[in-house]
Amino acid sequence: MKSKNNIQRIVKSLVLASTLGLSSVVSAGEVEVLHFWTSGGEAKSAAALKELLEAKGHQWRDFAVAGGGGDAAMTVLKSRAVAGNPPTAAQVKGPSIQEWGNEGVLANVSAVAAEGDWDNLLPSVVANVMKYEGDYVAAPVNVHRVNWLWANPAVFEQAGAALPNTWDEFFDAADKIKAAGLIPFAHGGQPWQDFTVFESIVLGTGGADLYNKVFVELDEASMKSDGMKKSFEILRRLNDYTDAGSPGRDWNVATGMVIEGKAAMQVMGDWAKGEFTNAGKMPGKDFVCMAAPGTADAFTFNIDSFIFFDQSDSGARDAQNALAATIMEPEFQQVFNVAKGSIPARLNMPREPFDACALTSMDDFVKTAETGGLVPSVAHGMAAYSAVAGAMSDVVTKFFNSDMSAEDAVAAYVTNVMEAKASL
Repeated sequence: MKSKNNIQRIVKSLVLASTLGLSSVVSAGEVEVLHFWTSGGEAKSAAALKELLEAKGHQWRDFAVAGGGGDAAMTVLKSRAVAGNPPTAAQVKGPSIQEWGNEGVLANVSAVAAEGDWDNLLPSVVANVMKYEGDYVAAPVNVHRVNWLWANPAVFEQAGAALPNTWDEFFDAADKIKAAGLIPFAHGGQPWQDFTVFESIVLGTGGADLYNKVFVELDEASMKSDGMKKSFEILRRLNDYTDAGSPGRDWNVATGMVIEGKAAMQVMGDWAKGEFTNAGKMPGKDFVCMAAPGTADAFTFNIDSFIFFDQSDSGARDAQNALAATIMEPEFQQVFNVAKGSIPARLNMPREPFDACALTSMDDFVKTAETGGLVPSVAHGMAAYSAVAGAMSDVVTKFFNSDMSAEDAVAAYVTNVMEAKASL
């Protein structure tokens, strides 16, 4: 409750500060914002952006679409765009920004970016994702680390198990937890969650080198490697440590199982931390955040961002520009990321408001960018075009929910990916 109250106070103070600048608004307008932040911690984060924008005199029309890690929202967005009625802004990530740029429907917000000095405030790896043909068409709200393991230390203590740093240690701990009558691994059996776990397994098994070759470079020989076979074998073993309610379960429900002590561990991005803090839990005491097994020297990043669609109405354009500017302001970057569990996309932010998990993430983001361990999350739309990522995900989920052998999974993976690659 203390964390929740602090966030509310921060938002109110920021809204008051923003209200003082109302005279700078050219003309009031409305933005319709499509996003998929619908869980407790996420919804609170979206509300912070809405309040800050409305304090500048503009109206926010919320268009939240739940489910599928954003898949459902993208389906709705495509149907709206085809009908010639896209929203003002939409939550979109990675190569999908380029795909939308190719359609010629995005607004150029480079003037806003120049005024806000975005080129110097964003790491180049982030800035480049936000641009289409050299112009800013999107604004980043955060950087998520995906390769996290979340654990409930009380469950481990009850089972006499140790927190795992490797997959072998993970399964040793899981056996003890299962023997104690508890659920070792909280998982939501949805394709994007299966793929989230699998990419961390590949990273832990073969390091950033194998990860980049099979997910980014689409190297056929690497896809056929023993490292990929071993990764599928590890994924298969995880099935033995989930519960009967796993299929179809939403990610935040799985996180709730760890929060409540019904399960020991979850592999999920740092948006899960928002659920812990929203429940009043403290890192290092009530829960542990650590790199997924074998990935301590790596960082899979997922950047939440908003693309902006062309607007014919001047009021809508002014509101859209105000939204873009607000997203990159330090006030929003702070309150949003404290609430959501991520770290700011903007550099040189004060560290004091952030907890131990976020500080570790900040440090590892910089470190892995220097060592080569910083890699884009393929499961969360940062590494490959949607058709290719979908081909990968289809095999992973089919494997996880069948008796397919690891050898057959590797063969199917290669076939699917190479066919998808050829179709681009």
